Amino acid sequence: MLGLMQNWQLLTSKIIDHATRCHGNVEIVTLRTEGDEHRYTYKECQKRSKKLAQSMEKLGIGLGDCVGTLAWNTYRHMEIWYGVGGMGAIAHTINPRLFPEQIAYIINHSEDKVLYVDLTFVPLVVALKDHLKGLKHIIIMTDEAHMPETPLDNVLCYETLLDVENGNYDWPELDENTACGLCYTSGTTGNPKGVLL
Repeated sequence: MLGLMQNWQLLTSKIIDHATRCHGNVEIVTLRTEGDEHRYTYKECQKRSKKLAQSMEKLGIGLGDCVGTLAWNTYRHMEIWYGVGGMGAIAHTINPRLFPEQIAYIINHSEDKVLYVDLTFVPLVVALKDHLKGLKHIIIMTDEAHMPETPLDNVLCYETLLDVENGNYDWPELDENTACGLCYTSGTTGNPKGVLL
C-alpha cells in the first residue's frame, strides 16, 4: 500500500513552484552589493530562476555538474539555488570566510564548471585565478553598468545572461534523491570535506 499525501518527487523546483502558486505576489527584499535595495516577487524569482537554468544549459551545464557560488544571501543567489538545483545540476555554495587556499581546494575538488561571484569577491577570485583549474566560466553577479575591469578569463555578466532568455522552461522531472546542493566543512581536520545534499 502506498501513501497518498505526496504523489510527486520532492524537488527544488517544486519549492519555488509552490511559492509562486501560493505566495506569488509576496515580496523578496534584498540589499544589493551595488548599494541599493531590490524588491520583487516570488513569481518574478521563479521566472528568473528558469532563465538562469536556460542560460546554464547554453553554457553546457547539465545533470550532476557542479556550479559554485561565492556570494552573499541575495535574490540573485536564491535564483541560482533554484535554477541550478531545478535543472538537475548541483549548487555549490562556498564559504567566503575560509582561507583562500581552502577556497581554491574546494573549487578544484568539487570540479565546479562555473563560478558565480558577487562583486565583493571578485578580488579574491582574481588572487586565486592561477590556482583554479577546471572553471569554464566566471559569472559576476551584477549588471553591465557595474561590471568591473578584471584580468579573469571567460568572465560573463549575470544580468546579460538572463536578459537574453525568455523563462519558458519546463523543469525536468528528477528523482528526489538527485543531488542539488553541495557544501564543504571548514577543514578543521585536514582539507575541507564535501557534503552532498
